[in-house]
Amino acid sequence: MRTSVVLALLLASLASAQPRRKIVIDEDCSGPAGSNLQTVLLLIQSPKVEVLGITVVTGDAWRDEELAHTLRLLEIIGRTDIPVFSGAAFPLLRTRAEARQWQEMYGKTSYSGAWDDRWYHEPFVIPDMPEGKPSIKPSAEDAAHFLVRTLRQYPNQVTVYGGGPMTNLATAMTIEPRFAELADEFVFMGGSLNPQTADPEFANNPRHEFNFWFDPEAAEIVLRAPWRKIVCTPTDISIKTKLTVEMVKRIEAAGTPAARYLGKYFKPGDGNDYMWDELAAAAWIDPSIITKTKQQYMSVDVTHGPGYGNTILWSESDKPHLTGRLVEIQVDLDGPKFYKMFSDLLSAPTPKR
Repeated sequence: MRTSVVLALLLASLASAQPRRKIVIDEDCSGPAGSNLQTVLLLIQSPKVEVLGITVVTGDAWRDEELAHTLRLLEIIGRTDIPVFSGAAFPLLRTRAEARQWQEMYGKTSYSGAWDDRWYHEPFVIPDMPEGKPSIKPSAEDAAHFLVRTLRQYPNQVTVYGGGPMTNLATAMTIEPRFAELADEFVFMGGSLNPQTADPEFANNPRHEFNFWFDPEAAEIVLRAPWRKIVCTPTDISIKTKLTVEMVKRIEAAGTPAARYLGKYFKPGDGNDYMWDELAAAAWIDPSIITKTKQQYMSVDVTHGPGYGNTILWSESDKPHLTGRLVEIQVDLDGPKFYKMFSDLLSAPTPKR
């Protein structure tokens, strides 16, 4: 009996001594709460993960507004040791005026992120924040140079996680041509194949997905790069998930800073129920959450026609010469396992540095 207890304690000690997996989070951190910041929370809350930094890019909201929400979240959960970096305020080429003209020619999109008329404001304005403004500031270093520096410091050890438009990542590649080769892998939420849904955002154009659409040129550059491994969480599997009010209430009852934050600021409806980015992060932490995958080559339509920003897929036999590596595309998941991980991590005390 004593031997088994000692062995159990030894195994637990060895497990806790395992090095945490390094990751940089590149997100369009609209907030408070919502899929983007809930993903940041999920990764920070995991004791298996070392978040080296968070790089912020305009997407669902403008960059400066997102920076403020990110910094305030870190204050609330007591993790101001994690650095936050200001990234791209605008896409590489696409502008709001051009996007509006495109919609007049080819049809209106149901969601335009920071450009959406329903809540549009000027790029560098920070609206009132329900959670209060942060007292800390982002790093003086910009996002692209931080990403390059970090991958050079830890070659083949860092996962690059992309949850928004890929402008920061494409910019980093102009600074360091070996950027993709220096990463361990690239994990992202983006792209759309043929989601089975009546949601108007996808029903009329099943290859349309916001992260690609907002900055198609950046996504095309990033997907063409020679990553060691690419894992994609597309719209098709994301819409199989749902964060319910009941789940949020159960998490909130834990009373931890992360749980209280989620309970106070989660707003159901209007697409906030889909766990777009959380699934990509959770599946990276525990790949067994995903029960089915397929592999295809992937890119983005950058022709500025009616399909501008749409997802393009090829098999080995029909791909063009200039493509990146095969992408592992997630198809189906173990929903209960995913929800349990999310609930357990957001209910737990926040790990320290």
